Amino acid sequence: MKTPNAKLRHWLERSGMSRGELARRVKTKAQQQNEPHISPDTTRVRCWIAGETPRAPVPDILADVFSDHFGFRVTTYDLGLGEGARSDVALVYNASWTATVKVLADLGRADVDRRKLLSAAPFAAVAGVGPSRDWLMNTLDQDPEPGRRVRLEDVTAVRNMFSTFQHMDIFQGGGSGRLVLAEYVTHHVYPLLRRTHSEDVRRALCEAAAEQTYLLGWMAYDNGEQGTAQRYLIQSLRLAEESKDVPLGAHVLAGMADQATLLGKPAEGRRLAQAGRLGLSKANSPACLADLWCLEARALALLGEKSAAAHAVSQSEQAYEHVDLDNEPDWAAFIDPAYLHGEHANTFRDLDDAPAAEEHARRSIAHAKMQKRARRGAMSQAALAVSHLQRRDLDSAYAAGVRTLSLTKQVTSSRAVEAVQDLQRRMRPFGRHRLVADFNERARELVRAA
Repeated sequence: MKTPNAKLRHWLERSGMSRGELARRVKTKAQQQNEPHISPDTTRVRCWIAGETPRAPVPDILADVFSDHFGFRVTTYDLGLGEGARSDVALVYNASWTATVKVLADLGRADVDRRKLLSAAPFAAVAGVGPSRDWLMNTLDQDPEPGRRVRLEDVTAVRNMFSTFQHMDIFQGGGSGRLVLAEYVTHHVYPLLRRTHSEDVRRALCEAAAEQTYLLGWMAYDNGEQGTAQRYLIQSLRLAEESKDVPLGAHVLAGMADQATLLGKPAEGRRLAQAGRLGLSKANSPACLADLWCLEARALALLGEKSAAAHAVSQSEQAYEHVDLDNEPDWAAFIDPAYLHGEHANTFRDLDDAPAAEEHARRSIAHAKMQKRARRGAMSQAALAVSHLQRRDLDSAYAAGVRTLSLTKQVTSSRAVEAVQDLQRRMRPFGRHRLVADFNERARELVRAA
């Protein structure tokens, strides 16, 4: 027996529409969306309320009908109709600002209400190519658009919350507080995008919302929710364009590049990083430039381009020499020696250059220890351990591996756990050595707990 859809009944009663009126509006909306075959009647609406789930795209059309009626976004989740078809829509860089706001509302609600379902959404290998191209073209030649009206105090509140959640991510890992941030953004930030505001406030609000959306994507990325992360990052890039903040858009592309490379798509990671660097030709952010060169180096190393990767590392270090944190935005706070040397260590690790990898890993570890950044410390200890393994020094690798385990236990980060699992794989050539067996036993406990 089907369970009655109490949510749909609630929204229908709240609207004051009859079942026949809802059926007529759905038919009209379907025709507007080139779906003329959708023509429900009163009986069909009664079946929906009784618990029958309509086929796509009817759930999304119903959401649009109720949204038009109430003047604010009503999602398929609100109507008790699941995720609809809009999780894939979040992979699209939409030129329409209205459509972008709708997608953000649906994406945020999906993340909050059906997190397990959305976390299983796949990473689309080429989804970043179009958005990076569109952002770059619009960044190099864009004109301000007329805006609407919100208070600056609202924007300030959003910025303050960004600093709080970014600090949580840096020191506790992406899995710590991500869902709380999703709740905050969905219920307090995205609704502001639909309100009226002046042009200067509009740009500030889009910038703040882009920062929050990027952070949501980054935290999902660090927590192993790659499909969710990709969707947030693409929509963050669209918000960044709306804000006219070029360095912020380049920063989002850096995050997309990092994710693509991590997931075994280094050619796409390289293209995304290059698009970000080209966009920065119209702006100035040495920290962002250093990050983009750093991530391009990571991709180049996996592509086997040794000299180009080493050149990119050198360019990253030169760019960072010009960084003045007082002149950099809050989102650039993590782009520091602990981070950059840690990523350079991974670059040289992938190039099988053990001495260079060890040097950068030790520098990163020293900075991370002073800052008490366990996640960065864990990943750099793992890079150090690999450099020892590349020299066949199992004793030193084991010691660094144990430190990796200890630090990983202090954070909620799938990337740190994956670094531990990578160490396990790299220790296999040493067979049944007692140190390998002991490390594997300790690692199993950590992975099981994670």
